[in-house]
Amino acid sequence: MALRDFFGRLRGGNAPQPALEEPQAAAPVPVQDAPLPEAPAPTAETPPPEAEAPAETGWFARLKAGLSRSTTKLTDSFVSLLHKRRLDDEALEELEETLITADLGVPASRRIVEGFRRTRFGKEVTEEEVKTALAEEIAAILEPVAKPLEVIPARAPHVVLVVGVNGTGKTTTIAKLGRHYAEQGLKIGFVAGDTFRAAAVEQLQVWAGRTSAQFFAPSKPGADAAGLAFDALTAARADGLDLLLVDTAGRLHNKSALMEQLRKIIRVIRRVDEAAPHSVLLVLDATTGQNAIQQVKVFKEMVDVTGLAVTKLDGSAKGGVVVALAQEFGLPVHVVGVGETDQDLRAFAAWDFARGLLGLD
Repeated sequence: MALRDFFGRLRGGNAPQPALEEPQAAAPVPVQDAPLPEAPAPTAETPPPEAEAPAETGWFARLKAGLSRSTTKLTDSFVSLLHKRRLDDEALEELEETLITADLGVPASRRIVEGFRRTRFGKEVTEEEVKTALAEEIAAILEPVAKPLEVIPARAPHVVLVVGVNGTGKTTTIAKLGRHYAEQGLKIGFVAGDTFRAAAVEQLQVWAGRTSAQFFAPSKPGADAAGLAFDALTAARADGLDLLLVDTAGRLHNKSALMEQLRKIIRVIRRVDEAAPHSVLLVLDATTGQNAIQQVKVFKEMVDVTGLAVTKLDGSAKGGVVVALAQEFGLPVHVVGVGETDQDLRAFAAWDFARGLLGLD
């Protein structure tokens, strides 16, 4: 089923991503929006969540508020730029520098400025006109990557391998995705594959309890993650689970060891299901800015990343990196997160994100 369907997108601009072709795969089933779970009780490892947004606050309002620091970083330079009033060569050069410093990256910034050069060169513009035009150019870059995560229960189970460096929000993302699908009647399993971090195992176990998800834990700290994934997938098939979300380690200080562990997990679970994992979701922390580009490159070397989740946009002035990611890699952006509350992880919508980034209503 399409993640976008049950997250209740405010706009219907993007066509659903077609399901992978498999004879036994059922077409995605539309489901209704459901609230996300409350965060687990604060512990030493799990800091207290931010105050929950008022129930009446819509998703776009939360997205816009979450992107406000990025908006400020991007638009403050317009004041000096628009003193010129006319978009001549000098003004366009300054605009390109503004976009680059706002983490949109060089390729995307040049593409946007070239669009301005073709359509608005030499014209007098207002700040609002520039913002609207920028939003249109940014949305054009984002639209091709705004695709839902397709979960096909007929695979029994659909296996999602969740990867990323520590601290990006992998465990919380797994929990929230699992909770959404569980509330639509799917049988869910969580695999605590980050076996070296006791806090990650404990946090995922708490979420499993709240979600009524089957929980697969390592026998001891540092246990073989591939063996755990093999046992979990074997049991999930026997128990008729629909979705298996597999957490993984994320330490990059020893890249070769992490690469081998991920490849081993994939080799081993393919002894159970040769098509697994069906999805590889890379979770990125927006506060890292351009470092997210390097993380995508590293994980693409390790595994066949099929899509992205971008978290912590509310704590970052570097939300423009989503545009850089779209331009450079073209990987689907499935979900974005703007906080810790139960409404702050939603399907990615190109036009909503572009408007929010520019501070437009």
